[in-house]
Amino acid sequence: MTEIESIVIGRSSIPSLVITVILMIAIPVVFFICWRRRHKQQTNISYLIAGALGFIVSARVLELGVHYLCIIADNPVSRFINGSTAAYVLYGTIMAGVFEECGRHIVLKYVMKKHRIHENAVLYGIGHGGIEILAVILPAMITYLVVAVMFSNGSASEALNALKITEDTAAAALPTVQAVASFDYGMMAMNVLERLFAMLLHIGLTVIVFYGVKNAKKGFLPLAIFLHMLMDTFPALYQRGVVPLWSVEIWAALWTAIIVFVAVRLYKNMQE
Repeated sequence: MTEIESIVIGRSSIPSLVITVILMIAIPVVFFICWRRRHKQQTNISYLIAGALGFIVSARVLELGVHYLCIIADNPVSRFINGSTAAYVLYGTIMAGVFEECGRHIVLKYVMKKHRIHENAVLYGIGHGGIEILAVILPAMITYLVVAVMFSNGSASEALNALKITEDTAAAALPTVQAVASFDYGMMAMNVLERLFAMLLHIGLTVIVFYGVKNAKKGFLPLAIFLHMLMDTFPALYQRGVVPLWSVEIWAALWTAIIVFVAVRLYKNMQE
């Protein structure tokens, strides 16, 4: 475990992680409070809850179940996908687009039949994007913070013992500890910016799907799936080491702007 024991936590790691955790909590809360205040009479809190549950079921239960069979488990399919960048990117973007957008469509069309107004579509998107932060991103940031504090407050060996990291698990834990050690204010800004883009993305895609449901236009679900796939292309390429992180943020900003533009136009049409 010599390599992991020699890692030194950066001076800015802990303060930047603390701020990141605070902002991760603040983002969905601020989105919700601002929208609820502005449209308190029109919005129904059930749409926020539906958005959160829709994400958990579609993305964290069903999609992860497919990922286990096609990515994690050792079988011919997983070996093919993991062995090909093109297959990995295509698979990942299709799964994300299909599961999340079909999940939105099913909930909005078949479950949320009451209070079907455009203000609630935005609230649903806030619930979808908000629970992704609180249930997926925030726990990871808290874990990073715990690791940083433990490595900073004592010796590396004490930290490894406290974290239950043994010689057998040191190799698997090494990337996490390295990420914690290099976490700084720049990474903090990137993470927060990425979450802001994601929140706007989920709100925009929800409005697009909602418009199709409300007006019985079938083409808007495939449109949302396609836009979601495009948005996730560069993150998938980054996971394979094909593109740098900064290009992912530029790509996210571009497609978030496009999706929000389309959603705003559809939202105004529903207002009229």
